[in-house]
Amino acid sequence: MKLATLRNGRPDGHLVIVSRDLTRFASAGRIAPNLQGALDEWDRCAPILRAVSEQLNNGEIAGMPFEPSEALAPLPRAYQWIDGAGYMVHLDRVRSLKGSKDAELQDERPLLYQGGSDSLVAANAPIIVPEDDLAVDFEAEVVVVTAHVPMRPTKDEASAAIRLVGLCNDVSLRRLVAGDLQNGFGFFHAKPATSFSPVFVTPDELGDNWRDNRLHLKVRVHVNNSLYGQPNAGEDMRFDFADLIVAAAQTRELGNGTIIGSGTVANAHDDILPLKHDGIGFGCIAEARTAEKAMLGKARTPFLAFGDTVRINAVDAENRSVFGSIEQTVKPLNR
Repeated sequence: MKLATLRNGRPDGHLVIVSRDLTRFASAGRIAPNLQGALDEWDRCAPILRAVSEQLNNGEIAGMPFEPSEALAPLPRAYQWIDGAGYMVHLDRVRSLKGSKDAELQDERPLLYQGGSDSLVAANAPIIVPEDDLAVDFEAEVVVVTAHVPMRPTKDEASAAIRLVGLCNDVSLRRLVAGDLQNGFGFFHAKPATSFSPVFVTPDELGDNWRDNRLHLKVRVHVNNSLYGQPNAGEDMRFDFADLIVAAAQTRELGNGTIIGSGTVANAHDDILPLKHDGIGFGCIAEARTAEKAMLGKARTPFLAFGDTVRINAVDAENRSVFGSIEQTVKPLNR
């Protein structure tokens, strides 16, 4: 089933069930007040939500038109948002960036950082930047939402805890990365609010596109309608989502509704921009720039500027959107 959260004037929004083709929705308000409420009572809510989903997809109930622009992030605020580094290809490419340290880029256990989860923004929310010289970058990622996870879980326990799958844009202000890393406390100012796909999906809905705790779909990225990348999220993922959950729960339990990010989706290749229609490309601008430095001797792809729009979408074999698109425009802070 596919779930979304619509605006209703309240911080956590109104939970709805979305049709498989993302065109219609049915209210889930009588089942759970919001997505966090459904996660807290998943054993009771999930079978009812699934039954309504089947009725909606079979045409037994008409539903109402689904407008992604009316959706909040599926979890507008979460108890925890943890981003990982599942793709060593990405880490290898950004290893040379100012502020990165070889000792921090490991292939024995995944890197993790704890992001701000009090204000997770909608798929079409603008990227608000307080200054114009902060080197704004997108990072296209897959995310999962977990059930309660005990401390020191087995990998099977971690896998079984995955409730939902979606996408995020983990925005980075590259000019601030070095300062954050050098202060020894990790990312803070370099990571503004994260945006999420309008729809989250249960793993069973994905069929064979979800296996081995990985999403086997292309994550397609455009900037101002130019194709930047379409890496397959199931390839070159050194640490799968069960690995990331196990790593996150080494010294703490994870509560219902914890969001875990994959890190920037990245595949091994020799592409540089502009990208051919069948190229693989990049899930962030920093990777494109480091590839250009290696091949051309200098970076030529600019970071995002005011007015630029980034679109992130996961598509199936028929080029149909699975989670709906993240589409954000960079805007200045107006106060």
